[in-house]
Parts: sequence; structure tokens; C-alpha cells
Amino acid sequence: MRWSEIRSAVGMALATIREHKMRSLLTVLGVIIGTGTVIAVGSIITGVDAAIANVVRSFGPDTVFVYKFNLGFRGRISREEILRKPLRWEDAQAIKERCPSVKAVSPYLFPPSFMRGGFDRVRYKGNDVYGIELAGTEEGYSVNETLKYGRFFTDAESSRRQRVVVLGEDAQTALFANEDPTGQWIDVNGQQFEVVGVLKRYAASIPGQEDRRVLLPYFTMRKMFPSAQEHMIIFVAQPGQLAKAMDEAAVALRISRRVPYDKPDNFWMSTGQQMLEDFRNITSMVALVMVVLSSIGLLVGGIGVMNIMLVSVTERTREIGVRKAIGAKRSDIVAQFLTEAVVLTAAGGIIGMLFGWAISAGARLAFPSLPTSVPAWAAIMGVAVSVAVGLFFGVWPATKAARLDPVVALRYE
Repeated sequence: MRWSEIRSAVGMALATIREHKMRSLLTVLGVIIGTGTVIAVGSIITGVDAAIANVVRSFGPDTVFVYKFNLGFRGRISREEILRKPLRWEDAQAIKERCPSVKAVSPYLFPPSFMRGGFDRVRYKGNDVYGIELAGTEEGYSVNETLKYGRFFTDAESSRRQRVVVLGEDAQTALFANEDPTGQWIDVNGQQFEVVGVLKRYAASIPGQEDRRVLLPYFTMRKMFPSAQEHMIIFVAQPGQLAKAMDEAAVALRISRRVPYDKPDNFWMSTGQQMLEDFRNITSMVALVMVVLSSIGLLVGGIGVMNIMLVSVTERTREIGVRKAIGAKRSDIVAQFLTEAVVLTAAGGIIGMLFGWAISAGARLAFPSLPTSVPAWAAIMGVAVSVAVGLFFGVWPATKAARLDPVVALRYE
């Protein structure tokens, strides 16, 4: 088929679409929805992946998290994990004393509301902030943090159980606007604490996440909440010694928690990079499910295209007879109707791509910290699949048109 013939067939297809605008739109609606879904889901997953990757990088490459069960991106937590005994301050000390490859370690004590689903709050002169991330920790926590105002509390202040507090940037903004709060006293769950510093917001954050950290010295927190038991341990490995530090910490924890040699670890340990890999395993499954669901829309759209092309063959039977009578070959008729089907579904694919891009742009406006972008693979895949749908579902109508007897076709009314 020559280029001039292809151009002529495309022109005829576009003319047919213009003549039957609504019918053509309804025909390719499934293609539009399927393609738009692929584009939108690919864009949002790409954006979330970039946001999570930035958060992981902000933790630092040598930071390790320890908890009694998996806090990462995983499915249901088993009953055995829930019933494990909590980590303790002594476990953090064991890592600090027995692991030469560990640069800094800090326990992270959650308040009792962490397990009960309660609410903690801070107040300053009538300004209340709820939904805070209250925790008790030690000086080692500040290794990978940057301060906006003031300083971080010291282990000496923790041992003396002093009433000092370090705020996250969004908690500080909610209480003090843009003022430096160091030296001010705030109410934390009904008790007075002096603000000694403000942490800068994470270099990157999950979309919609606010930095509402309210950090107390570890032993001050224990005095405030004697019943608090749930700990996480955060430690930072010496540069280039992450694997060795994790091995040493695992041994130290097994000894400290008296785990028998023939039993598995009764704690979870992971780096940010490992959590990112877990997250990507989940998003890949989500992407696969969404592609399968969008394929249903493409299938429906393809059936619609086939039906409308069969109607078109019936409507243009006389035209087909004239073309065959003046010398058109079967291949010319097949090429004409296949081209029309492909143009129809390609138009639907382009509209679907614009629809998916609009969803991506809307998500970016709703969540400015979500770096959504339409990946090239999604755009190419969406248009390519829509063209493939046109080719596949246009074969039968095109073949039916090519097999018409010209004499019978010319006599068709």
C-alpha cells in the first residue's frame, strides 16, 4: 500500500468520524477509559515512587530501623509478631556497647496512645495542635537531622529528666507561626515544657505528610508515661559498614532478647532502601492489577469498534461494490477498513492520553509534594495498545468487506 493510498484512507476515516461524531465517541469510550487509566495510574505510581524514594534518601543511606514487627510496606501482621515482647532501652544500649560498626544509636519511645489510637496535643497561648507525633528519644537521633532553630537536647538533660522539647517544623509553625520559639514554654498533654529547638522538615516527605514531631528526652518521656512500653530503635552505621553494623546489631539484639540459637529473630530490622524495595514490589502488583482492569475497558472498546465497523460495511456495501468493479483488489478493501479502525482507536487513545494527563495534573495540584509525571512507557504503551486494538478488532469487518461479491454489492439497496 503506497503512501498516497494510506493518506487517502486516513482522510476517509477522519471524514467518517466527523460525520458521526457522537457514534464514534461512544464507540471508542472503552478505549479512552482504558488508555486514560494506564496513563493516570502510571503517572501517579511514578510520582509516589519518586516521593517515597526521596523520603528514603532523606533518612540517610546508613540509617537502620528496628522494631518488634515489620513496619514497612507489607501485608497483614501475624499474631505471633503482635505478641512479641517490645524492644527495650536496654536493647539500644546493647547495640551501642557491643557494635563497633555503629556510629550512633537512639531508642524511640512511643506514648501509650500509639497502641490505643488516642490523641496527644500541644498548646501555646490558645493555639492547639492535635495529631502530633509524640516520642521520647536521645541525642543520637539528631545525627541525620538539621535544626531550623535552637539545638537538640542532650543525653545529660535526658538523664536529669528535664522538661525540654524539640518540635518538628509544622508543629512549630502551627503554634508560633514564623517566630523563633526557643525559650518559650508550651503545654504537652497538660504538662509544661521549654522549647529548645526546632527540626527542619524532612528534605522530602510523603504527599500530605506534615512534620508534627514533638520529641522529649527519653527519660523525661518515661517519667511522663510510666506505662509506655513500645520502642523503636534507630541506629546509624559507620560509613561503608552498613552490612557489618546490621550483623553486629542482630547478634547483640538476639543476646539481649535471649533468643535461642535455633529460633528466628523476634524483631524486624531494615534500612530505608529495603523498605523502598518492598514498596516497589507492592506498586508493581498494583500497576499490574490496574493494567488488567484497564484491559477490560480496551476489550469493551474493541468490541464496540468491531460492531461499528460491521455497521459501516453494511452501510457502504454499494460503495465497496463500485470500488471492486473499477479494479480495487481485496487487499485494498482490507487496508481501507483496517486503516479506519486504527484511526478510530488511535484517536480514542490520544483522547485517553489527554484524559490521563489531566488526572495526573490534578493530582499534582492537589498534592504539591507528589511529583507526578506521565512516564514515556505509559504514553507509548497506551497509544500502541489502542492501535493494536484497532488492528485486531478491525480484521473481521475488513475481511467481510473484502469478500463481498461486486455484482451483489452493486445491487444492494
